[in-house]
Amino acid sequence: MDSQVLSIRGMTCAACSGRIERVVRKLPGIEQASVNLASEKLFVEYDEGSLGLDEIKNAVTKIGYEVVEKVDYKALKTTEAAVAEEDRQRKQKEIRIMWTKFIVSAVFSLPLLYIAMAPMITWARLPFPSSLNPMNFPLIYALLELLLVLPVIGVGYRFYTVGFKALIQRSPNMDSLIAVGTSAAFIFSTWNVVQIVIGNFGAVNSLYYETAGVIITLILLGKSLEAVSKGRTGEAIKKLMGLAPKTAIVIGTDGLEKEIPIDEVEPGDIVAVKPGAKIPVDGTVTEGDTAIDESMLTGESMPVDKKAGDAVYAATINTNGTIRFRADKIGSDTALARIIKLVEDAQGSKAPIAQLADIVSGYFVPIVCGIALLAGIVWYIGTQEFEFALRIFISVLVIACPCALGLATPTAIMVGTGKGAENGILIKGGEALETAHKINTIVFDKTGTITEGAPSVTDVLITERFGEAAQDELLRITASAEMPSEHPLGQAIVKTAQEKGIVLAQAEGFQSITGRGIEAKIDGTAVLAGNRKLMDERGISLSALETESDRLAEEGKTPMYVALDGILAGIIAVADVVKPSSKAAIESLHHLGIEVAMITGDNKKTADAIAKQVGIDVVLSEVLPQDKSEEVKKLQSEHKIVAMVGDGINDAPALVQADIGIAIGSGTDVAMESADIVLMRSDLCDVPTAIDLSKRTIRNIKQNLCWAFGYNVIGIPIAAGVLYLFGGPLLNPIFAAAAMSLSSVSVLTNALRLKRFKPTR
Repeated sequence: MDSQVLSIRGMTCAACSGRIERVVRKLPGIEQASVNLASEKLFVEYDEGSLGLDEIKNAVTKIGYEVVEKVDYKALKTTEAAVAEEDRQRKQKEIRIMWTKFIVSAVFSLPLLYIAMAPMITWARLPFPSSLNPMNFPLIYALLELLLVLPVIGVGYRFYTVGFKALIQRSPNMDSLIAVGTSAAFIFSTWNVVQIVIGNFGAVNSLYYETAGVIITLILLGKSLEAVSKGRTGEAIKKLMGLAPKTAIVIGTDGLEKEIPIDEVEPGDIVAVKPGAKIPVDGTVTEGDTAIDESMLTGESMPVDKKAGDAVYAATINTNGTIRFRADKIGSDTALARIIKLVEDAQGSKAPIAQLADIVSGYFVPIVCGIALLAGIVWYIGTQEFEFALRIFISVLVIACPCALGLATPTAIMVGTGKGAENGILIKGGEALETAHKINTIVFDKTGTITEGAPSVTDVLITERFGEAAQDELLRITASAEMPSEHPLGQAIVKTAQEKGIVLAQAEGFQSITGRGIEAKIDGTAVLAGNRKLMDERGISLSALETESDRLAEEGKTPMYVALDGILAGIIAVADVVKPSSKAAIESLHHLGIEVAMITGDNKKTADAIAKQVGIDVVLSEVLPQDKSEEVKKLQSEHKIVAMVGDGINDAPALVQADIGIAIGSGTDVAMESADIVLMRSDLCDVPTAIDLSKRTIRNIKQNLCWAFGYNVIGIPIAAGVLYLFGGPLLNPIFAAAAMSLSSVSVLTNALRLKRFKPTR
């Protein structure tokens, strides 16, 4: 199976996107087809053996839409940023054209509206040329209105070319509603102009040119505002795309620096980056030390120290030192490109909540056409007034708004996923975004998720015989003895001593005692460091620190006993310490009403100690890695909606099993594949932030859908004359058009409120 994303131009409403989906899904070999109206993208999954990409393009083109050629980034070695800039310029040009059309339309429709209405509003005594008086000069008056409306229809020609074509192909859309409504007004008015020409001057009172002109003008205004708003929904991804630099400084075979376009960088090239410059591609530092601002990838504001052997990522900023690095990944293989792809896919996906809107949109326009025709006929039968029935017919057609229905869900998802990306939270699709707000149980892996994942020294205890002042001396002696050791606990002690600036001595006679500890001589002193079993075997009494030893074990720490010349000198406790953000994150989840569990392979005593520190509700201890997914399944069998939070590698089966998999870490391939949400900052506080963002996005979608459905449910009956039937007002087609335009803009504006989302810390 192959999957592709194609840009589609020419869509105007949900009926258009639904029609493309239906046509593409009918093709042989299509597994899935989904059209996002807001991003104007077609996401298609198909069997390459049964179908070619050209056939998909032809099917879409045949029904009147334009398919933008897909760029093969790997073949061209180009950057998404360059393509994004081209796309941005194209959309800006389209917006300018839309505004120009609206201005031209307004220039002619405003005087048209004045000429049509001024003679009727006698009480206002509006200035009006006597030579245009419709009672005295009906033909001049009628021909002037005709001349004014023609340019408006000219700039709105697309409504007719697209609308009538869709109607002929039995797939009417929003353009069809506008085309039929305004054409009816124009044709009826033109018929009355003919009547005036042949001497029936009373027909001057039956001109509706201003209705056609003002409707087109208002729709163009709405479409212009809509285009601007839609452009703003994708700002987050545009920012990401625009981050990559355009050039790179590569070290040639002669050792000289040469600045080349980023497209020409090859894997294996040595790239130089000076202070303040952006990293051009992903790679590994070979020379130099610096601090790099990775906030565009992770959302973390503090620069990250880098030295030889450390990874660097495209578009991050080198803050202070000059470095050289080996280019490892270029173009679409960089972390930035993968993130952009992830966000693009998420923004183009559909949430399950959108299914109802999709179903309604598929039948919406034909039903509206039927309602308009039925209402017009019924009113004509009841009143015997063709003009009255025509007004009803036009009003129903132009007030109906399939656009609002089509934009309700994708715009909110685009803004929500974009806002997540800005904060280092990558949400992989609309379904994940929707499911996250239902989560009531979260399972955290312990090692590397709640804890740092590497042992650290937590306590240094000294016996009374050696005195408190000797803590650093005990640390120096023990670290010196542990220097040749490869054991993680020993290395943790060495690391702590080095961080404190303690100068270590050379160990003599080092010997590793498997499963127990080590022995060595430091400055002539015999050092024995290890567990209780080692001390018991050597006959060393632990009574001086027995109470403290038990306390440390209860706290989930591993006590390492240190004896000097055969006498207990102290205990150095080592533990996988809890991350600073863990407790705050779990408190935030409790505040959201979510039960929190921890899963670990550690023994129950250690697991309970960690759980107590951070406020875990349920502890699942002594669980083997391969059994983690079974534990998640057990929770799901209790009708819980479960999220699993892990590092995305050994936790992959559990991440897949959970209703939502949340991967900690800056984007390993496994994490991005197996998880639904990736937290780039490795900060657990981003877990409640992701859930809160999901809740707000779904609430926004519900508001949009409520408005879109409510607007049409209320507006269409009013336009059909239900209120007038009971003595209320009759809706003028011009006001119907204004309401229709504003409905789409209101949905987009509401979705854009999500841009104000800020994580609560």
